[in-house]
Amino acid sequence: MSQDADRIDLDSSLGYLLKEAASALRAAMEAVLRPLELTVTQYSCLELLAQRPGLSNSDLARGAFVTRQSMNVLLQAFERDGLVTRPAAAPVGKALPTRLTAVGQRTLEQASAAVRAVEVRMLGGMSAQEQAAALSALRSMVRALRDD
Repeated sequence: MSQDADRIDLDSSLGYLLKEAASALRAAMEAVLRPLELTVTQYSCLELLAQRPGLSNSDLARGAFVTRQSMNVLLQAFERDGLVTRPAAAPVGKALPTRLTAVGQRTLEQASAAVRAVEVRMLGGMSAQEQAAALSALRSMVRALRDD
């Protein structure tokens, strides 16, 4: 058996194409978030807080795919800039639940509109049925890889 049989053909590799799509999506998101002085990670954090108020630092870090330490630095900056509030002491356990302020909510509204425009552009060539099939396929891939 030749080593070529074990190689991945980049032109037909779904994994490589997913990575390329993720990279293109991130670049497009960075471009629209830059004028708002936000990174993709910062936007993700704000979006998570809007959809799941009161998440802990650890929950936010997992949801934004960063370390707890990185998330803590980000939250400290957000708190300093008035985008979020956290209690001085944990109401239960050690977790400090974080919430968006009015300034954080307004910032998120602008960022969400910009990111949504990127997603609309990304999906522009797909029918609703194709979009639903892609979503289902991606969810299935994530499940298969996380089941290990």
